[in-house]
Amino acid sequence: MALEPGDSPGFLLWHATLRWQRQITAALEPLGLTHVQFVLLACNWWLNSHGETPNQLRLAEQAGIDVKMTSQVLRALEAKGLTARTPDPTDTRAKRLQVTAKGALLAPRAVEVVEAVDHAFFQAGLNPQTLDFLRKLSNPG
Repeated sequence: MALEPGDSPGFLLWHATLRWQRQITAALEPLGLTHVQFVLLACNWWLNSHGETPNQLRLAEQAGIDVKMTSQVLRALEAKGLTARTPDPTDTRAKRLQVTAKGALLAPRAVEVVEAVDHAFFQAGLNPQTLDFLRKLSNPG
């Protein structure tokens, strides 16, 4: 039985995701961040605040972002003075990532902005079952 587009779960998820992304993009624009810049800044800030100075691979894994894209976006964050890379004392090929003082001020503000969008966007259906469902969708295997 063929589904109408409005009944296709994938089609509905696609449209919901696009709507949510547009709202996140608009909310982050006044802070001078793209969505992917926000994710990497916030993940780096969180890891740093929990005693970890990640390398690029670790940050990419934490954020769920491709390593090459992570490298490109980190360069932009570094150019904005939000992150810094320092040589890894145990691996000369790797760099350790630290959020700068400027980045440490911006990251929690950006997290608040994104959480406000999430709250407004998901408030109608956000409950423990919905969160479990979203976790299952985002974690393969």
